[in-house]
Amino acid sequence: MDFIGKLEEIKEKYNKINEQLSDSEIVSNQEKLIALSKERSDLQEIVETYQEYREVINNIKGNEEIINSPEDKELAELAEVELEELKEQKTELEEKIKVLLIPKDPNDDKDVIVEVRAGTGGDEAGIFAADLFRMYIRFAELKGWKTEIIDLNESVMNGVKEVVFSINGSNVYGDLKFESGVHRVQRVPQTEASGRVHTSAASVVILPEVEDVQIEIDQNDLRIDVYRSGGAGGQNVNKVETAIRITHIPTGIVVQCQDERSQLKNRQKAMKVLKARLYDVKMQEQTGDLAAQRKSMVKSGDRSDKIRTYNYPQNRVTDHRIGLTLYNLSNVIEGELFELVEKMQIADRTEKLMAG
Repeated sequence: MDFIGKLEEIKEKYNKINEQLSDSEIVSNQEKLIALSKERSDLQEIVETYQEYREVINNIKGNEEIINSPEDKELAELAEVELEELKEQKTELEEKIKVLLIPKDPNDDKDVIVEVRAGTGGDEAGIFAADLFRMYIRFAELKGWKTEIIDLNESVMNGVKEVVFSINGSNVYGDLKFESGVHRVQRVPQTEASGRVHTSAASVVILPEVEDVQIEIDQNDLRIDVYRSGGAGGQNVNKVETAIRITHIPTGIVVQCQDERSQLKNRQKAMKVLKARLYDVKMQEQTGDLAAQRKSMVKSGDRSDKIRTYNYPQNRVTDHRIGLTLYNLSNVIEGELFELVEKMQIADRTEKLMAG
């Protein structure tokens, strides 16, 4: 295999990190210790797979020697049977190693900001947007992630016009980045008396959270408005102007936050969303040419594309990008997105392998 040299380099690096992690100087330096531990964790699977691969290669050589030796025919026959299995293992491990060698998206480890907006379909679209919001919240709970609402604009029948929230945890962007796009629902709406199936839609945007060093914002480019937060009335309506709306004048991007009672906290949350959106614009510009060349089947670049359909009468979920259909909609809408996420990740890695 032409990547043996690369694998040896990785193994050497892994061993060196292990040595460093036993160094008392590094153990006492929390920042270095965390950075090295993460680097070691990133390399561990590929090093272990390479070790397994080497063992299979050695076993293949051993079996071939037994087969070529005329001394024990019975042993040679057993070795031949085992050799076929070993060759299959070798091929499988080679494919796995190829996938593991694909450079990881540097954003995969980042936390995210999720935006869900009702699309076409009137009140039913708002109800569906609320269903998607709950679906992601439940998925986050199952993954042990932390969620926090940034802005919530409700509509009739417990629906939402728009909701913005953050999710913090391990590999959040890596698991959720393929959720960006238009989600379509087919079902009999609660508002429909005649029992006809209607089609409605909602859009989802997944933005990686960014550090200050990645996005610099000139305060002169911002227009900040303060207003009273709305709500369902009564005690939910704030009597004090704590809600924040920030307009980034050069791009026209508008973000708002009214979830907190503190104006300062709302401003901090709104700035976090603004940075994520500006970073997304920057990334779209950088990858635009490449995306146009490859027309990636799983890339979330064009958010006008319909990516998934949720068909309630048939209990069916279809992901149109990879032609995957599952008949477990009732589980998916309760947050069990694991199979959809995994299949999208496999499709993405396969495409990257084919692109070379």
